[in-house]
Amino acid sequence: MLKVNVIGIGPGNPDLLTGEARKAIAESTILAGDKRMVGQFGSGKKVCPTIKLAELAEVAANADAEKDVLGILVSGDVGFFSLAKTIAGKLPQCEVKRFCGISSLVYFASRLQMSWDDAKIISMHGRQQNLVSAVLQYKKVFSLTGGENSPQVLCRQLCEQGLGEVTVHVGSNLSYPDEKIVTGTAEEIAEGNFPSLSVMMILNEKAGGPLRQGVHGLDDSLFLRGKAPMTKQEIRAVSISKLQPRPDDIIYDIGAGTGSCSVELALQAPFGKLYAFEMKEDALELLRLNKERFHCDNMEIVAGEASEEIDKTPAPDCVFIGGSSGNMVKMLDSLYARNAACRIVINVIALETLCTVVDYYKEKPDYDLDVVNIASAYNKKLGRYNLMMAQNPIYIITAVKKA
Repeated sequence: MLKVNVIGIGPGNPDLLTGEARKAIAESTILAGDKRMVGQFGSGKKVCPTIKLAELAEVAANADAEKDVLGILVSGDVGFFSLAKTIAGKLPQCEVKRFCGISSLVYFASRLQMSWDDAKIISMHGRQQNLVSAVLQYKKVFSLTGGENSPQVLCRQLCEQGLGEVTVHVGSNLSYPDEKIVTGTAEEIAEGNFPSLSVMMILNEKAGGPLRQGVHGLDDSLFLRGKAPMTKQEIRAVSISKLQPRPDDIIYDIGAGTGSCSVELALQAPFGKLYAFEMKEDALELLRLNKERFHCDNMEIVAGEASEEIDKTPAPDCVFIGGSSGNMVKMLDSLYARNAACRIVINVIALETLCTVVDYYKEKPDYDLDVVNIASAYNKKLGRYNLMMAQNPIYIITAVKKA
């Protein structure tokens, strides 16, 4: 069985290799990894400059298990946004061992003379994460950057959301002779020019407030409202509990209205994406305003009839339907065509719509249907008395594919 060493080389400077990593490189007869990495450590060895899984598997398959040891070099630490995670379990007939390295987070925090155990850690390198939401909620945020998400681009996003005064430390080419660490406000960094592959530590002393992930059922008064209908706080709380969105889910809100459910669901999925479908012009403007008000960078507004637009968006993990404009059956068929296992929660007022949904699922025995009726009333002051004013009863319908 071929021995494979997955070796974290730290930020890149050979002086920062751990002793074990150095020994693992020394015993490896074949070195694979990014061209820059193997160029540093590949002297006297067979070098394979690749990080593609298929090519790494081919290198392993062609190696001599009796004579060779394959070393795969990865930047930073093997457990921190690393290629090691992609490799795990993908090299059959190999004995794989990991060797830790110094991560960019650990190194950068050390250079800044600050602790990192209280930092919110995210990656904006090839990932869909909500940096603005993180900065609003956490006083210290560490972020990897990359691709289109360079430090200056991300700081422009912070400025657009009223966070131009937060302190931002940017580290580039860490551990190398041309290492550069720049500190400024987000507004200042937005005007700079930094390598795309950098790191940021963002400090926001004013972080915190009511928009905490994990808590749903925000007060109605927090939302901007117009003539478009809005799902009330109590109904939102129960509906979201039934939907059970995960932090990295792709979520649809169909018939988004003012966007109260869209906002709450976007906050529940900081590492996912929320698509708010709406066809009415007045509601679309409110959606945009509430998206900005709650800094929901992971929320995308889709104008038009949802059943005709969903093919243009990624398949959903879960769906909230607040309105279907009389196209409920077509809507459900379109959703299940994208993902037959998506979890769906529907809010219904009209009995005709309730019957349509129930009849639809009678023909789908692979799904469990749960129906809850909620009738709420709000107090209204009349002189020295409080009278309860009844609201329309709401049917909350949950459809889940059976295991």
